Amino acid sequence: MIKIIDGTNEHIPTIQEIAYKTWPITFVNILSARQIDYMLQMMYSETALQQQLADFGHRFLLAKKGDNFLGFLSYESSYKGTNHTKIHKIYVLPQTQGMGIGKKLMETAETIAIKKGNDELRLNVNRFNEAELFYTRIGFATIGFENIDIGSGFLMEDKIMVKKLFLT
Repeated sequence: MIKIIDGTNEHIPTIQEIAYKTWPITFVNILSARQIDYMLQMMYSETALQQQLADFGHRFLLAKKGDNFLGFLSYESSYKGTNHTKIHKIYVLPQTQGMGIGKKLMETAETIAIKKGNDELRLNVNRFNEAELFYTRIGFATIGFENIDIGSGFLMEDKIMVKKLFLT
């Protein structure tokens, strides 16, 4: 049985481990090895993760089966003062993809968003990432495109996707 728990500073090594196992496989045909290394350092260093948790209002959810962590999602409620929740990251270990872990993480984020009065989930996905199919299957739709300069000559070329939520 998959259990979803809240992530804390003590889970930073687990988040890093999942990211470092997932990113090279996820982005091998999309990004250069140099860009993957750069982005992993930029987003998943201990300092970066601590800052996301302490200063940026990001919250992490971790998927766990027994003693094994299988994936994580980070989100930010009422993103930049809006009525939507931003999904910043979602990664599931490659060998466990297709087992419903990503869906369970997203359902948990959706429940939290609704409880906070947010009426949509938003996320960015690389324009060439096959994960877009997963997002579409669970109710997201593309609403635009965005290029983000992340420094060192690298650009994130993303689709912006949204899922409307129905508040009760």
